[in-house]
Amino acid sequence: MSLGDILFGAFALPFMGRALLVLVVLSVVAGIVGVLVNLRGLEFISDGLTHAVFPGLAIGLAVGGTAGLVPGAAIAALIGAVLLTLFVRAGVTSDAAVAVVLTATFSVGVIVVSRSDDYAGELEALLFGRVLTIAPDDVVPLLVVSLVAALAVGATLKQQLFRAFDPQGSRAAGDRGLALDLVLNASIALVVVAGASTVGTLLVLALLIVPGASARLATVRLWWLFPIAAAVGAISAWLGLAVGYGASVGAGVDLPAGSTVVAVFVVVYALMLGTRVVRDRIVGRPATPAWSSGPVASSRRTDGARAGER
Repeated sequence: MSLGDILFGAFALPFMGRALLVLVVLSVVAGIVGVLVNLRGLEFISDGLTHAVFPGLAIGLAVGGTAGLVPGAAIAALIGAVLLTLFVRAGVTSDAAVAVVLTATFSVGVIVVSRSDDYAGELEALLFGRVLTIAPDDVVPLLVVSLVAALAVGATLKQQLFRAFDPQGSRAAGDRGLALDLVLNASIALVVVAGASTVGTLLVLALLIVPGASARLATVRLWWLFPIAAAVGAISAWLGLAVGYGASVGAGVDLPAGSTVVAVFVVVYALMLGTRVVRDRIVGRPATPAWSSGPVASSRRTDGARAGER
């Protein structure tokens, strides 16, 4: 099997083509949303939302089969996003709010799944994804969920950035903090929904966090973070699927597709980190962006919810 067959020919297969389409769109959107997550210091809240979708997945699967996964996860994720936003704004620390939502929702999901006849199989699919078995009817809902998240963030991007850097200034300018927080958390939740239905709830956080973190290694220009994160996500998703296909078909090594994709995301980040370290040593000092010492940096040293303070 040639390299061209692995990188391009594999996606002529219908199931590989569906996986590539969904994962590339999802990874691009996750990269864009992930930049805001990184700037706002919301990684832990994002982790809580990844677990909040689990009962929705379980209930959706129990009620409507695979067709119920996306609607069930979307409802659960949006409820989780609203609860986390309200908890934080009510004065509950983000760590405590995430812990409450995470443990409550995950336990409900396990209870629901345990009632099925194929407990182990369904639990594995929900935790580790089913990217290579995405049904044709599931492609459009997953793309719609991803694109709605992208549109929501795109429509409020300037306000989101202003709020990330200067919450007080954003409020003084007339921005509604609660509305912006709900939009961002809902967008994160929708990305998690699409990701949980592909790479699984345990691995979806990588799609949301790694591209944005990689972009911050590559540039000191704020607006370049978004296209770089999107490019890192799309290329990593493509290479991850290709590597998994090549190993399974060409080498006879059966690799789980979702885990392979996530591993490639991490490898790409490690390569960019190594390149950054070498470059900084050659230059003699790190290239620190002007905005890294501003309100964003200080807010990340405190509670991630400080960006959402009233």
